[in-house]
Amino acid sequence: MKNDYLNQTFGLAGRVALVTGAARGLGFAIAHGLGKAGAQVVVNDLSQDACEAARERLAADGIQAHIAPFDVADGAAVADAVASLEDAGVAIDVLVSNAGNQNRKPVVEMSPAEWQTLQNVHVNGAFHCARAVLPAMSKRGFGRIVLMSSVAGQATMPNIAAYATAKGAIAAFARALAVEYGASGITCNALAPGFVRTDFTQGLQDNPQFQSFLATAVPTGRWATPEDIAPAVVYLASPGASFVNGHVLAIDGGLLARM
Repeated sequence: MKNDYLNQTFGLAGRVALVTGAARGLGFAIAHGLGKAGAQVVVNDLSQDACEAARERLAADGIQAHIAPFDVADGAAVADAVASLEDAGVAIDVLVSNAGNQNRKPVVEMSPAEWQTLQNVHVNGAFHCARAVLPAMSKRGFGRIVLMSSVAGQATMPNIAAYATAKGAIAAFARALAVEYGASGITCNALAPGFVRTDFTQGLQDNPQFQSFLATAVPTGRWATPEDIAPAVVYLASPGASFVNGHVLAIDGGLLARM
């Protein structure tokens, strides 16, 4: 009975989840978590070789996975990839828009092109992916969309203005999708992770001053791991979260709670 409850409430058997930026780091952990909950996974990243390597790692752990290499900033490429998956019978039930980039610079030293590059990946990427999957989700009357915001969208620090702006926009986009598509059986929520130990944050990990800051600013006193974040995605994609819509969930060890 216990396993029946868990499977019915949190299981993802029969679902297909597309995770962008899933070849490594946080995206891979999310793909792995969704797969272990029973979903088929579509691994996206820029490189086909990287996608294939991730697919093989997932397959070795008993997870059925497909690959879909494309650049989320390229709207035509996103639309073509999703259409090809649908034509092949791989209908996307769950979208996790995780792909991201970073460029730490003061505002006055950042060129307009550099600023736009971050917006293109984070904000436009989420838009392109959501726009590609929403018609079929609406037609089927079911969909789960999880966007990747950040604590930086709510409280920031020097030299990440472009990133913080993008992540704030992602939180607003999640709320907008929740309102616009909730009646179609589609929920949309965003995660706001704190500082996660991945290649993406290597520069901060190598900074002794930042390590001291994190040890005191984060009540739990440590970095997050990708495995701290992935279960929240599994929950938001699951039947158990069917009435959670338009929410931005901070997973930050208490960072935003501290005065």
